[in-house]
Amino acid sequence: MKSEPVTELLEAEYRSVWDRFYAEFAFRPSVNPAKWPAIKEPADSVTWSLASLDEDPGYVRLDRLVAAVEQGLTACVEPEARLFALDWQHISFSFAPHRVGGHGQEPWPLSPYPDGDYYVYLSEDFRLGSFGHPWESSVCLFGQEFLEMVAAEVEDVLGPPLRRGGRRLPGT
Repeated sequence: MKSEPVTELLEAEYRSVWDRFYAEFAFRPSVNPAKWPAIKEPADSVTWSLASLDEDPGYVRLDRLVAAVEQGLTACVEPEARLFALDWQHISFSFAPHRVGGHGQEPWPLSPYPDGDYYVYLSEDFRLGSFGHPWESSVCLFGQEFLEMVAAEVEDVLGPPLRRGGRRLPGT
């Protein structure tokens, strides 16, 4: 039921959303580094390595990353809008970001941090979101408005990006 803050995607919607994601982002899952990145990263995207979080025993930087992504996505969508939280080959969700994560509210489903599988946040129109790659240990954020809101904080947490618009940056 869409009036609930978080709903599991039923089979037909699950297939429809994932099929569209595969098509629009040329998603090609692989553990082989020669086949990364696993998506065609949008022109308005930035990808960071998550390696710096390996040295974060208290999860302070991880918490900052999660907060920045959640706050940025929430700010970029209308109060009644929903986002998709996709977990590759597992249960995925539709949720209302303005109605989760606060005191007394359900938590956000999943995380921008890919904990063992591809994790994806997407707006319903696919214009903005995040793509967490567990084997590359990276997160790609996309959507100009979203990036304008969060890129400085994410760079402060994770360091310089690996790629912009799918293009590897010098020194990475």
